[in-house]
This record gives sequence, C-alpha cells and structure tokens, in this order.
Amino acid sequence: MGFWRNQLSGPTDPAADAAWDRHEPRKGFFTDTSICIGCKACEVACKEWNHVPEDGLDLLSQSYDNTGALGASTWRHVAFVEQSSERIEQARESGRRLVQLGMPSVRTGGEPALAGGSTATATLAPPGDVRPGDVRPGAGAGPGPTDQAVPDLRWLMASDVCKHCTHAACLDVCPTGSLFRTEFGTVVVQDDVCNGCGYCVAACPFGVIERRRGDEGHEKTGQSHGISIAGAPGTGSHQNPPSYAASNGEVKNVGIAQKCTLCYDRLGAGQTPACAQACPTTSIKFGDLDEMRATARARVAELHELGYPEARLYGVDDHDGVGGTGSTFLLLDEPEVYGLPPDPRVTTADLPDMFRKAGYAGLTMLGLAAAAFVGRRR
Repeated sequence: MGFWRNQLSGPTDPAADAAWDRHEPRKGFFTDTSICIGCKACEVACKEWNHVPEDGLDLLSQSYDNTGALGASTWRHVAFVEQSSERIEQARESGRRLVQLGMPSVRTGGEPALAGGSTATATLAPPGDVRPGDVRPGAGAGPGPTDQAVPDLRWLMASDVCKHCTHAACLDVCPTGSLFRTEFGTVVVQDDVCNGCGYCVAACPFGVIERRRGDEGHEKTGQSHGISIAGAPGTGSHQNPPSYAASNGEVKNVGIAQKCTLCYDRLGAGQTPACAQACPTTSIKFGDLDEMRATARARVAELHELGYPEARLYGVDDHDGVGGTGSTFLLLDEPEVYGLPPDPRVTTADLPDMFRKAGYAGLTMLGLAAAAFVGRRR
C-alpha cells in the first residue's frame, strides 16, 4: 500500500509522473517571512508581468492590506499581522515545543551558515527588521534563557503564493485538462481550455485558485464588462479605480480559473519569476526545490541560534497531506496566524482507506449472502 499512497498523496517526482521524458529539476520558492518588509513589490511585479487586473487601492479593515487573500486577480498576497507581546511569547513557546519534537534546531561547532555559504556576521538583520546594529551573532545557543527580549509589538509580514503541490488537488479534479504539470514540476492553468466549472476552486486545500470575477461580480465564462481604465474620460476618480480593469479597458478571462503560474514563460527562458526578481530584501528566493529547502533549514537553525525559537518551516514535509509543496515558507508563528492551513490534505490522500473500507463492506455483504443461502438450503 505504501507505493499507492505515494502515488496518491506521498513523496513522488511530479514532473516524471506527468510523463515528461526530459524534465528540469523541480523549481520552487523559499519565502523567508523574517525579512519581509511588506513593500508589496512582489504583488506589483506579478501583476505587471502577468497582466493580472488590479484589486483597487482601498485598504481593508485588516491593517495595511488592500488585497485580502490570494485569488484569481491576486497571485501574490502580502499579509500584515500585528502582534502583542503576549502573542509573541505564545509563538516562542510553541516554537520551543516544535524543537523538542525534532524540528531542525541549532548546529554546533561554529557560526551558522547563510544561504550563500557564508557565516553569520553583524550585518544579519533579525526577523522583521533590517537594521544591522540590532543583531548579536551567536547571542543564543538555541531556545532558552538567551532568547531575544520580547518586544511590546511586532508586525508579521508574509508574501503568500500558490503552493504548486506535489499532489495538486486542483489538477486532480479538472475535467478538461486545463490544469497541467510542467516540466519544472509546477502547476499551470491553460486559459483557453478551462470551462469555468469551478471544481478546482472547491478542491484546493489552500484556497488559492479562483474563477475571475468582473467588476459587477459576474462569473460567466468569457463575459466582458467593458470596464474603463481608471482616470480615462468619464470614469471618475483616480483614488477609487474600477476593480479588475485590464490595460485594454476590459476584464480578461472572466469566469476562468486563475492562479500563479510561477512565471512559466520566464522559466522557459531561464529567468527568475517576476516576484522573486523584484523582492528588495531577498525574502522571496527561487531555485531548485532541494536547494530552497536546504537554504530554509539553514536559515531556521540560524534564527534559533540568534534567539528566535518561534522560527519554523512550512511546506517541507513530503509525507503531509499534499506530498510536500513547491513553495517553502519560514514562519514566525503558527500557520493559522498567516491564514495557512495547519494540515493541508488532498482529496486523493483518502482513496486507499476508502477503497479498503469499500472492500471490507463488499466482503461482508458476500459473507452475509452466502450465510443466507446456506441457511435456506437447510
């Protein structure tokens, strides 16, 4: 059963399973939220490169957020989470418990290595800040009395994106083949094949993919509402531009499922995805997935040594409910704080148990039928 579990929900090679004869090493992101400054350069770069409609400029009730969540017209979303000292201490305590349970912790025998192979220096910024003078390299020996002082307030900022799961529920349920696995191990939607059924929307455990809506909220496939560009004659104020307006004044792909493609066109040309290219702090890193995960583990160990036991990784477990993801995140609190599910699970993960139970039920019915037949003959 182990082999079948892997094919349905466990570790596997997604590009090879997609029947690519020759494929590249699997690509992915590593998003280090500890150095995200919330500038939204990734959001802007994504929209510009992929011609994704705007979301409007009005701030929501959730701090400095104007996009709210990932969706058909928000392929990168920067979350802002304000935390008090009490919540920070709770995050650190949960981080200490994770370390005790076996999460990668602090290495011994020298300074922690950075992503490029160098060692920690006084220029390394602590989570949520970029001021070099605030860091004391080697100040801590892991979670314990040497943890950094708990501040009265902090902001958690994180750039969320499609996870490009090893076992992508959206791809599994698509009836038209609109979603496909690329040679880089990513998952991409073909706009001209999607029929707008929405099965993928319900299947995604992360709530990433969505059908694009027009300005009036319609989802009819192929419908265009002729929305004018903000600032054009007769369109009103620059401060409240029409939502989802494309450059030609119309909403593109209304009713069609849309999500991050990991800049498939750029990957084919050997380029970095637009969001990672634009990130000014290198919070968003891109490369071979194995290298990204190694970099993430090194960074977690580094932060633990600097006295931040709350640092933890998300998306690196190949035995989770989606077989691991192509997007790795370094978080400073529980996943739920960032709007991420703590235990994502693809529907196919339950198939082996469903088949087994169905088999037991069938055998039971056969046994009862046989017993009834024998009883009647007597």
